Amino acid sequence: MSNFPWLTTIGVIPLVGALVLAFLPASLADRARQIALGFSVVALLFTVAAALQFKAGSTQQFQLSELHSWIPQFGVSYAVGVDGIALVLIVMAAILVPVCLLAAWHDVPEVGKRQQNYFALMLILETFMVGVFSATDVFLFYVFFEAMLIPIYFLIGSYGGQRRQYAAVKFLLYSLLGGLVMLVAVIALYQHGPGGADGFLVAKLTGLKLDQNLGRLMFAGFFFAFAVKAPMWPVHTWLPDAATEARPATAVLLVGVLDKVGTYGMIRFCLQMFPEASKWATPVIIVLAVVSVLYGALLAIGQTDIMRLIAYTSISHFGFIVLGIFAMTSVGTAGSALYMVNHGFTTAALFLVAAMLIRRRGSKRIPDYGGWQRVTPVLAGVFLVSGMSAMALPGLNSFVSEFLVLVGTFQRYRIAAVLGTAGIILAALYILLMYQRMMTGPKPESAAGTPDLSHREKWVVAPLIAAFIVLGFYPKPALDVINPAVARTLVYVGVTDPAPTHPGTAEGAVK
Repeated sequence: MSNFPWLTTIGVIPLVGALVLAFLPASLADRARQIALGFSVVALLFTVAAALQFKAGSTQQFQLSELHSWIPQFGVSYAVGVDGIALVLIVMAAILVPVCLLAAWHDVPEVGKRQQNYFALMLILETFMVGVFSATDVFLFYVFFEAMLIPIYFLIGSYGGQRRQYAAVKFLLYSLLGGLVMLVAVIALYQHGPGGADGFLVAKLTGLKLDQNLGRLMFAGFFFAFAVKAPMWPVHTWLPDAATEARPATAVLLVGVLDKVGTYGMIRFCLQMFPEASKWATPVIIVLAVVSVLYGALLAIGQTDIMRLIAYTSISHFGFIVLGIFAMTSVGTAGSALYMVNHGFTTAALFLVAAMLIRRRGSKRIPDYGGWQRVTPVLAGVFLVSGMSAMALPGLNSFVSEFLVLVGTFQRYRIAAVLGTAGIILAALYILLMYQRMMTGPKPESAAGTPDLSHREKWVVAPLIAAFIVLGFYPKPALDVINPAVARTLVYVGVTDPAPTHPGTAEGAVK
């Protein structure tokens, strides 16, 4: 089945599900949730089948590829394919969508069009996520990059909290600004690219001979858009508002999956297409990444809103990811790619478990809790494990990726790695302080009789906890898929890992 259009099929399945929901007859309106979940599970099964077709040792950059002429006058193609990095991100998205749909079961209790549209928008979002990670044509990537804004805008603006309109518009304005800057760079690529049929293919734009200043300007256009999407300091301010006002399931897809488009784009487009400019900008980007790590962690410590705290932790984690990418070492870049996946699962668990607590207590404020481990011990235990994953406890998923990022960064930028390590200490503070304030202490009398995790909620958290343990103890299968793509990217950039120096070696003694 090597010629089967796996990626197109994976993207079309949730889109068909969204159309079914949109035109669902009134007599079946109460089945909207089950239908949405069913289509997402089918998409997951096809994703697993596609992943099994992927050959980690292949010499091809992209596998499961499809190429069709789309707008030949401009050299635009419908071109999709995946390397190891894109594959693991698509698998992560395919797992998180059914988890989020199950978690959002009661988000819109009114049976009818409003509920149908809510779940349809989440399925449409899945289609765009698959498209943006699999696009190997720059223009097609841009189309998916901008199209993702539509379902997210309506998911926040129509179904979010009290300040949902403000949060949705702020998210849209930031994202559109980044997208428009990138569009200028895309147009410049068209003007100075190879032209002809399929002229926007990533493969044809790799190694392009550009004027130095022009290449740096185009790099800046792409990087700015990806920094907004990631988000990095100082263009991060839309994230806390959007994540706090969005429904928890929407926040998971926004922070856990969509924001990875920014860091994925840095690897796929910034490093690969603009290697000289990437090396030129690296010192500034390393500084911004370290600031993001420390700034996000420090602000998280001072938050009293649970959702806002989790959002700020993500800014810190994205700083780690960018740090590993621009360290430009095989260890650091592989760690960043794995970090993207691990952060998706960790953030999903934190947001969804926090939402379960909020639904029971009726408040997002941390001071309104206290002693809840005596009321809902299983829920408190899951919350603690999720927090331990966020603070990179050895044995859980985030530890491996964070360790690789710091080791890879230390090979080139020792001061940045040491400062980044402080982010681990701050993570312990914001996670353990939050848990202490919310879960420890005397049993609150007002919470007596509050139920612990339901069967549906256990199905929500079970795959996430399983991902923590599997990726924590045995990350090798994921790294085996990621490493060839990382090695190939560093070849495009023209960098090699620094030679190890040890005081005991002859080289170290000479130095």
